[in-house]
Amino acid sequence: MRIGFRRTLRNIRRGKGRSLLTVCGVAVGVFAVTVISGIGSVGTQQVTSAMVTMGINSALVDSTNGVALTEEDVAAFGRLEGVDKAMPLMAAVSESRLLETSLDCYAWGVDQDAKDIISIEAVHGRLISEKDVENHAAVCVIDEVLATESYGRSNIVGKKIRLLLSGGYYEFEIVGVAKSGMTGLQSMMSGIIPDFVYIPYSTMQDISGKTTFDKIALLLDGENADESLTAALTEKVNQIKDSEGGLTITNFQSQKGQLSNILGIITTALSLIAGISLVVSGITVMTTMLVSVGERTREIGIKKSVGAKNSDIMMEFLLESVMLTGLGSLAGAALGLGVCGAGCAVMGLPFAAPMEAVMMALAFSVAMGAVFGAYPAMKAARLNPIEALRA
Repeated sequence: MRIGFRRTLRNIRRGKGRSLLTVCGVAVGVFAVTVISGIGSVGTQQVTSAMVTMGINSALVDSTNGVALTEEDVAAFGRLEGVDKAMPLMAAVSESRLLETSLDCYAWGVDQDAKDIISIEAVHGRLISEKDVENHAAVCVIDEVLATESYGRSNIVGKKIRLLLSGGYYEFEIVGVAKSGMTGLQSMMSGIIPDFVYIPYSTMQDISGKTTFDKIALLLDGENADESLTAALTEKVNQIKDSEGGLTITNFQSQKGQLSNILGIITTALSLIAGISLVVSGITVMTTMLVSVGERTREIGIKKSVGAKNSDIMMEFLLESVMLTGLGSLAGAALGLGVCGAGCAVMGLPFAAPMEAVMMALAFSVAMGAVFGAYPAMKAARLNPIEALRA
């Protein structure tokens, strides 16, 4: 006896209502897994993107026991394997005065590489230039928050600001306004002081009377910016300075790994919870097929009397069970991907379809159809043809 696709569909259509409910039950389970996996995929993508924007590949070399950092160190650190660029940093807790507003802030002395190394993004005006550093210019780039809290708007390029540095107030011209909360420095110092001001490091050295640097910022190789590189660089910079652990390196990459792991665990846990509904759907499929066996007992007897083998009967019901779960799985996956895609489109987010999770859900669902459809199929195959014809 030949078991075909059309025959299986015809058998499914014989119980339209019951088959539709079974397909819907399976679809709901796959839909839930797809949506949860889609949310996790988009969330992970956005977190990773935000981290890149925050300077995920940047690191800070800091002195823990008074080791002096000099121009020679900046050049030497910049030549290390795994480092693309190095930039001197000066740092000071400060107070800013704009109009009648006084706000606590953190002043950073940087150079023209700040855009790449610590990911400063100018929303108005420009950033600190090489010429500013050479001329020891009294210019600055301020945090967007400082601008809005004092003037009520973000674009205040050309205005003056007074900064408290080394015990006195110094006036600077604002040449740019930087996007707030997204720089590598802010990510590393989150929750300490959110509002930053950037000035040429040479100007800060003049004011503080220092010829050394407080820190050195490194731009790491994006493909290898992991904890092992941080450990290797820490050892190398200490060797260069001949200091026994006097220099430490803070790398935001380790935080990325932790966040990615947490997101992965949460997504997997929620997907497993949603996957329980697939098992419930399998039980529904088994119930549906048992009812179908009862309704088609006489038909099974006729087929056996004309030569159908037990394996033929078993395959007929097993194929029907698998097809029910297959149709439901495809419908649920398609609807789930559509909902995720539409949600991302509304929120203006790029959508990355979690195809691996979807394929796993489809495979698991179809496997459940085969497992839970096996008992009804065997029951149908074992029917005695004479007793089945009497039914």
